[in-house]
Amino acid sequence: MELTDRSKILVTCARGLGDWVAKEVEDLGYVVLVKRNNGVEIKGDWFDVMKLNLELRTALAVLYLFHEFKAKKPKEYYKKVNSLPWETLISPNEFISIISRADTPTIDNTMYVGQLTKDAIVDRIADKTGSRPNSGPKRDNVVINTFWMADRCWIYLNTSGNKLADRGYRKMPFKAPLQESLAAAVLMASEYGGSQPLVLPMCGSGTLAVEAALIALGRKVGLLRNNFSFMHLLNYDKDSWKDTRLEALKKGTKKLSAPIIATDIDKEAIEASISNATTAGVEHLIDFSVCDFAKTPIPKTDNGIVLMNPEYGERLGDAKKLEKTYKRIGDFFKNDCRGYSGYVFTGNLNLAKHIGLRTSRRFIFQNAKIECRLLKYEIYKGSRKSKYQTNNDQ
Repeated sequence: MELTDRSKILVTCARGLGDWVAKEVEDLGYVVLVKRNNGVEIKGDWFDVMKLNLELRTALAVLYLFHEFKAKKPKEYYKKVNSLPWETLISPNEFISIISRADTPTIDNTMYVGQLTKDAIVDRIADKTGSRPNSGPKRDNVVINTFWMADRCWIYLNTSGNKLADRGYRKMPFKAPLQESLAAAVLMASEYGGSQPLVLPMCGSGTLAVEAALIALGRKVGLLRNNFSFMHLLNYDKDSWKDTRLEALKKGTKKLSAPIIATDIDKEAIEASISNATTAGVEHLIDFSVCDFAKTPIPKTDNGIVLMNPEYGERLGDAKKLEKTYKRIGDFFKNDCRGYSGYVFTGNLNLAKHIGLRTSRRFIFQNAKIECRLLKYEIYKGSRKSKYQTNNDQ
């Protein structure tokens, strides 16, 4: 398989981030052929694979279609997978991980499809080379994704391996942190680009702050990692990868033009934030401090963003006790954040009603199993009551 061979590329993401992955992919110049709730399909070659793994902030994996075929029964499936030239892609000294999904009448256990796929691959390599690779659940080396739906089968080379959302900087996650890819999507929705002040009260372990700093610098998140699954395939070209990284490094040299301020009332949260930001190499760009959210310093400006991710009574805190907190958020916006765009990320719309302001826009997100909203508030200068009408339908 040559680096210039084009094929279907499936970029996967957490459920609900399909629109944001599509935007990223289109901004990079690709044409989205299919868009789903959990990913998009495009076409590209292995140079595109390298670029996508480096640049995508909201994705989970980049899958390159190796082969597709039809099969109705396990024996037929095994035979077709075994017929593929795996020995040209995978060394017998490598380690293989299989991720399988199946919805076909002849299979009642998707794990069996994974076992069948693994056997077909290692048997082929053993037959051609005299030695077979080891296999298991770890995704640090070669990763294969297989989908068997009805009588149609797709075999993808998972070029990412471990999830792209696992940047590697979050060594101290603290309480219920946002996944990095979700944090990046939330920042995209808030229209943060690095040119305006960003204020992050209740910053927790600092994921939003770190992702914001990376966006402001134009730094590619894939540069934080030194291992991708495509590096373990026999067609891996070190020189091409080096050139791709160097090009990405050149693009990520912007200077911070506006402050990023992150606060939390919990000292341990700020300690975790500073540790994570240090690992990511951006701690010097973020103003961290310990204080109640209402005491957060707000730079004077007409185009700033204040973004809050308060507890919402599902996993942390008690919903009744949090009503006062949400009311205080509304007061904080009105009294201290005039001229800003205010955002609240929450999984509890009943609590959000206590903010007492009219939303100008809402975005739906999924945080693990909880459906959440990013609520936007235009916090106008001035004090006319009509500017701050309560929206009872939140």
